Amino acid sequence: MRKPLLIEIATEELPAIPFLNELPNIEKKWAEILEENNLLCEFEFYYTPRRLVFWHREFKVVGDDSIVEMFGAPLAIAYKDGEPTGAALGFAKKCGVELSQIASKHNGKEEVLYFQKEQKGKYSKDLLNDMINNFIKKLDFGKSMRWGSLSESFIRPIRGLSILMDDELVDGTLFGVSSSKTSFAHRMVSYEKFSFENTNEYFNMLREKGVILFPEERKELILNQIAQIEKTNNLKVELDLELLEEVVAITEYPTALLGTFDLEFLELPDEVIINSMKANQRYFGVYKEDKLINNFIVVSNSWTTDFTHIISGNEKVLRPRLSDAMFFWKNDIKNGLSNERLKSITFVEGLGSLYNKSEREAVVGDYLANIFTLEEKELLAKTIMISKADLTTDMVYEFTELQGLMGYYYASIAQEDEKLCIALKEQYLPTGEDSEVPSTLFSSIVALSNKIDNLLALFSVGMIPTGSRDPFALRRAAAGIVRICIENNYNLNIYKMISDLAIYYPNLDCKKVIEFFNDRLFKIFNEINPSVVKAVLASGEGDILKISHKIYALNPIVNSQDFGEFSATFKRVANIIKDMSLDNIIVDSSLFEEKDEYELFEAYNKVISRTFKTYDEELEALFALKPNLDLFFANVFVNHENEAIKQNRKNLIGLVYRGFRNIADVKEITI
Repeated sequence: MRKPLLIEIATEELPAIPFLNELPNIEKKWAEILEENNLLCEFEFYYTPRRLVFWHREFKVVGDDSIVEMFGAPLAIAYKDGEPTGAALGFAKKCGVELSQIASKHNGKEEVLYFQKEQKGKYSKDLLNDMINNFIKKLDFGKSMRWGSLSESFIRPIRGLSILMDDELVDGTLFGVSSSKTSFAHRMVSYEKFSFENTNEYFNMLREKGVILFPEERKELILNQIAQIEKTNNLKVELDLELLEEVVAITEYPTALLGTFDLEFLELPDEVIINSMKANQRYFGVYKEDKLINNFIVVSNSWTTDFTHIISGNEKVLRPRLSDAMFFWKNDIKNGLSNERLKSITFVEGLGSLYNKSEREAVVGDYLANIFTLEEKELLAKTIMISKADLTTDMVYEFTELQGLMGYYYASIAQEDEKLCIALKEQYLPTGEDSEVPSTLFSSIVALSNKIDNLLALFSVGMIPTGSRDPFALRRAAAGIVRICIENNYNLNIYKMISDLAIYYPNLDCKKVIEFFNDRLFKIFNEINPSVVKAVLASGEGDILKISHKIYALNPIVNSQDFGEFSATFKRVANIIKDMSLDNIIVDSSLFEEKDEYELFEAYNKVISRTFKTYDEELEALFALKPNLDLFFANVFVNHENEAIKQNRKNLIGLVYRGFRNIADVKEITI
């Protein structure tokens, strides 16, 4: 039998960011609780800033029956000379049965005492209180708090609990609050609780009392209101989706309103205005003809028909925020970009100051400039040396997410070279999987220098990521290096680079850095068969761009229907020459005795004499040697009694294998 079940956990206002961070896990954790109690069924989850609600349209009145398995001591301990020991008798007592009813079962290691019984499902009413309390304990919002005389803690005080099954109240207590048929209206409607008799009344009265329970409905309402403002005023609102989710999480009855700020503040860069409005007030920026204008959208949580005072109040609150930003802006322009203050800011213990970091990056930049034949070395050195200077500005101190970008603006105002300005703006790119990469070679070298120094410097002092811990985002730095090289077609041999630059990083373990880098490549090419990546890396290739080209050329061949046959042939090749050195192989055609030796050698020479435009073409030509190899293995006896002929035949096979290994070590591929 199934009945509807409503659970509401009422709280004081939940902070949006911690709540949204945990939101993806809430339904999963409730489902885990249901499954643990054999009550798993479909449900819906709703929330407002002051309540968490689970709605089961059909909830199990009685849990599912289950089989309980109990394992005891090994038989060698349970019985001595055929007689039961205390271990056996104790296990039977624990199971509540006679010893004769105890069986045995192999647990994967040895035969042990075993008992199995059917456990009837329990009434869900008797389980719900413990289930709700266990669920609350599972939630992780980061920081929590205590209130009153309670020893337990939660993100915010619990103020109400309602558990209704088929409209009947189910007893329960959470943080000292007992289950009741009461809930909270919108604060502007009433501070007092209201009562309801059944779930229909609960849903209807919430709406009547200014609470839109369903988050998707609140979001849709906000979007429709913004769309109407855009249409009425011929404007375009910048819809920051993260900010939208935050606004949905902090409102019970949202209303989008159009506000205005003083025109003088448009002197500030758009990003400063947007960040100031978003970070401090949760406002949306407004554009007209692709230009930011002196309007903003605020989403009110007020239950009223007159929003005049709300709009003017938000305008008054925004004014000092923008005034502060204007002060920072003008003060930073007056002071200019200077890296002198970086000398007093420690980068990481053991690695000196941020100024020292800039000096190391300049060395890396010079190295890359030589590889990529960049001529503007003097400008490059200047750019790198002031690239972190905006970290000491008032604006970046207030809005850390604007680092790099503010350097771009201040350098532009100082009429620095355009390449320098753009490089400052792009130095941290890419910032994520969907982020753009630097747009020019000059900017790319600046960005690469930053990431490469991060890796080598931090590894040199033992700051190596472990498990999920990566406080300096070195995994992201490695991925950024790969993306810059691949997407901009830069040939950078990462192994050689690490070795060459190691002289500037005392105590650097190059092998560990290379292992870390290779591990990141498996993550970056996660849609590829891992053994393909392993095979390419086993070839010794260190050029990031070539690694990617080889992987993408080899993968479709490995995924083809015919690769099983190819694999068998080429692994046979690998087994024959597994103990051979592939350096300086010499094949003497005068020692050939069989036609298939000549034909294989001739076919191989035709392949290596060609110039291939892509690895796809080269692999196709190499795999086309399979028929010749099959005939060779069918008709030529490799282990000839004449040692010279035997070695010559192995050398021939080694030549073919070496041709493949220049791209990938095929023996590493598994399908």
